[in-house]
Amino acid sequence: MKYIIFAQNLKHNTTTLNLDTMSFNGTYEKELAFQADRRRATVEFIKIVSDLWYDKSIELVLFRNPLIDQNVSEILNLHEYAGEFVGKPISIFDSVEIAQAIKTLDIPPAKLDIGKLTYEFHLEDQKYSNATAFVANKLKDASKFEAIQPKDVILYGFGRIGRLVARELMTKAGKGNQLRLRAIVTRGKIDQTVLEKRASLLRNDSVHGDFSGTVVADVKNSALIINGTTVNIISANNPEDIDYTTYGINNALVIDNTGAFRDKDALSRHLISKGVNKVLLTAPGKGVPNIVHGVNHLEHNPDTVNIFSAASCTTNAITPVLKAMEDTLGVKFGHLETIHAYTNDQNLVDNYHDKYRRGRAAGLNMVITETGAGSAVTKALPSFEGKLTSNAIRVPVPNGSLAILNLELNKKTSIEDINSIMKKYALEGNLVEQIKYELSDELVSSDIVGCSAPSIYDSKATIVRADGKNVILYIWYDNEYGYSHQVIRLAKYISKVRRFTYY
Repeated sequence: MKYIIFAQNLKHNTTTLNLDTMSFNGTYEKELAFQADRRRATVEFIKIVSDLWYDKSIELVLFRNPLIDQNVSEILNLHEYAGEFVGKPISIFDSVEIAQAIKTLDIPPAKLDIGKLTYEFHLEDQKYSNATAFVANKLKDASKFEAIQPKDVILYGFGRIGRLVARELMTKAGKGNQLRLRAIVTRGKIDQTVLEKRASLLRNDSVHGDFSGTVVADVKNSALIINGTTVNIISANNPEDIDYTTYGINNALVIDNTGAFRDKDALSRHLISKGVNKVLLTAPGKGVPNIVHGVNHLEHNPDTVNIFSAASCTTNAITPVLKAMEDTLGVKFGHLETIHAYTNDQNLVDNYHDKYRRGRAAGLNMVITETGAGSAVTKALPSFEGKLTSNAIRVPVPNGSLAILNLELNKKTSIEDINSIMKKYALEGNLVEQIKYELSDELVSSDIVGCSAPSIYDSKATIVRADGKNVILYIWYDNEYGYSHQVIRLAKYISKVRRFTYY
């Protein structure tokens, strides 16, 4: 009797198993079909993104994340992040529909956040008969923007920041109606070996990977041919010795990334050169406006100011977040501790250095050193005068840094309130390009390498004291790539190559 029951049970279980297997197989096949549809839609989306960029100079981004030259998997991952960020699914199929609608419209060069448009379309779809009507209404002010006059750009120096700026300018050159990289100035002779080495440094990068383009040394003309475009390589010991007009360059912006000229008098030497009318320093400057784009750039008119500083990478990381805190909760005082990647001025092995501790081997030690970022904040946010102390620890990673802000506030708060504030600033307002709201609780420094936002707010790491008056915020930043994008944003403001934007 027991054996019969067992056989009957086995038969029943086998039947159930077969049905379950059929169900699993059916589900799996549907999943495969859906993923194939998603990827096909993404391929279509990539084509529209490219067509808009190269045909109309319209750049699409997804919650400030670049979409140009991204592959299928990267774009699908960005959609996953976007859905988590706004708390609603952001589908690639919806993005295709919105992108197709944008393509049908006659609008001038622009930068449009398709993530924000898609999100808003979900909220307002009852108001519009179709996506084209929705997009046309949202972008109706684009027609008011005047045509952009391109600006010639000269990179004075070709170090870490200079090369990343060059990569970005050439990758996003499009039809050439914004910033045009025309020349790079270095010291010393220019021969085949030097040009090949310069080309190699631009082409290959141990931190940021290979350049997604072509770089060829043109020895005959002392130039680099980058993505088929000639960029002159000029040798000079003094800025005022160069006549850029002989290279067909006029009214150019010089981006000085040498670190050799830091004050107004020294930087003014660039303006003596023929063919230059604006200067931007990629370091803190003395006697010139220190700008954190998104925070205080509108306070200085490029029609009347010729020399600007883009401040430092750490200042660009903390100032947007400090502004958000000051505007909403008020800051009494605080301390900044930046855990910073080692930099080129440190030694590979123990050796003499002008500054204390920096002479010790960068790849083997955590090194306490000073940072001026705490006091530099006041140049962008005067209300922080005397409020911040600061220090830095250089650590054995080549890139990717972390700023820890310990703030005493005027108003009581909570972790939920802080996260809500930071999400709002990351989603809307003047700091959407500066603040990225990070959702992952597995985030480490290598994850943020390549992020174009100078401030990456770690929502999972925030600490609030029990009385609600003290908070500790963790702000990640790619001290090379994120800062380079701030330099370019400021360069566009200075050069008045400002497109219509929808964020």
